This record gives sequence, structure tokens and C-alpha cells, in this order.
Amino acid sequence: MTYTTIAVLCVPLAVVLDRWVARTRLTSTRDWWAAYAIIVFFQLLTNGWLTGREIVSYSGDAIIGSGQVTVLGDGRLFYAPVEDLGFGFGLVLGSCIAWTWLGRRRDGSAEQVRG
Repeated sequence: MTYTTIAVLCVPLAVVLDRWVARTRLTSTRDWWAAYAIIVFFQLLTNGWLTGREIVSYSGDAIIGSGQVTVLGDGRLFYAPVEDLGFGFGLVLGSCIAWTWLGRRRDGSAEQVRG
């Protein structure tokens, strides 16, 4: 399975988990999207630094574009593969879903999650 395939699957899986499995509905709130905008900024900054300096490298066979490191283009955005955005979205949303869902269960408000 390529990094592209995993990244493409992460987005809908995280949304399904948010909306219909855990029913946290984080993606329907302004707070989520405001926080995520901040996260994406720092994700691009960090990924760009790591991939631009070739501390982290990706095989051209596993990502969109070639393995050549460029600032923009060839499947890259600020040096990092565009797949990092989808993969990061799934990871961040999944972590926030777990935190919210477990917090509701701990507080005894699990009934609100089902209703």
C-alpha cells in the first residue's frame, strides 16, 4: 500500500469516525476548523523543514510526483508531499475524537454521545 493510498483513506475514515461512529461531530464546529488551521500551518512548517533538509525522505514510488525535493510542484507543498496533509488530517482528527469521546465517557455523559 502506498503512502498516497493511506493518505486518501485517512480523510474519509476520520470523518466517518467523527460523524457516525464516535458521534463527536468535531468537524461540524468552527472551533475544530480554527484549531486545525493553526495545526496545518505548523505541520507545513515542520514538514517543510524536515523534508527540505532531507532529514525525512520519501520514495517516489510511494507518493504523488517523484522523489525529488522541490518547494512547490511535483506533488510537493513547501517541500513535503501533499499526502502529508491528508495523513495529518486523519491523525489529528482521530486523536481529537479519542480525546473528546473518552472525556465524555469519563464525565458520565456517554448518553449524550448516543443521543
